[in-house]
Amino acid sequence: MSRWRCQRAAMMVVVLGAVVTISGCAADGGHGQPSSSGSVAMVVTSSPAAPWSKVELPSAGTRFDYQIGGAYPPPDGVRVVSRDRSASPVAGLYNVCYINAFQAQPGADTVTWWQANHPGLLLRDTDGALVMDLDWNEALLDVSTDAKRAELAAIEDAWVDDCRAKGYQAVEPDNLDSYQRSHGLLTAAASVAFASRLARHAHEVGLAIAQKNTVELLNRRGAIGFDFAVTEQCGATDECGQYAAAYNNRVFDVEYDQAGFAAARSSWGSRLSIVRRDRDVSTPGNPTYICESA
Repeated sequence: MSRWRCQRAAMMVVVLGAVVTISGCAADGGHGQPSSSGSVAMVVTSSPAAPWSKVELPSAGTRFDYQIGGAYPPPDGVRVVSRDRSASPVAGLYNVCYINAFQAQPGADTVTWWQANHPGLLLRDTDGALVMDLDWNEALLDVSTDAKRAELAAIEDAWVDDCRAKGYQAVEPDNLDSYQRSHGLLTAAASVAFASRLARHAHEVGLAIAQKNTVELLNRRGAIGFDFAVTEQCGATDECGQYAAAYNNRVFDVEYDQAGFAAARSSWGSRLSIVRRDRDVSTPGNPTYICESA
């Protein structure tokens, strides 16, 4: 979402406000072939835990596949792939580790785990019922207070650490916009505060972090610490341009219908990374499987 040529790639290193350009041949891209050309940005962060942690960013406009519904060998030419944190990354590619950061994964077993181990972290309404994302049948997590955000971060920081240990280069925390489905029980400020915690920890362990959707919070991206964007349906909602401007085209968009895919491809196919997937993000062999690149 290949040209698969080894060329000299420019890398940008930001060190305490200074910019240094480094040239080098792109590394092996996996499958016995050298990786394609493209620039890879290296951003240096400073923190007590990792004062010189280098964070690798994905190249803009490279072919992308979204595999959070199940891992499979990426189609030819894919350079960036997003997979669920339970899966392994793909050698030689840029790998984004998906975590459901603001909502529980669907299914009774997952909700049962939260109820048994961290019942106070499930958002409940005034009647004590779980607040649900009805589109995906996911219970919302409660990020409303500093104490709950700290407890939740202790759990999810371990997920991020596991992504790093497996060899991922970035993390994609989903459902930043859950406050919009909370019936007023959560605020944008609470989501920003929790996302900032996640971003800080991701950078400390050397991972980039993606903003997932939520165009309303683009103006907070710097304060949070997001490095690039993973979007859903920005073609269908005519929001691709806002993400492109905010992240210098480093946007990886998933469209779930033909009209949205056509719109994104027509306006942004030469600049952004766009893939059409089926709504269940299923694997090859499944009758619903769709994977089409811009």
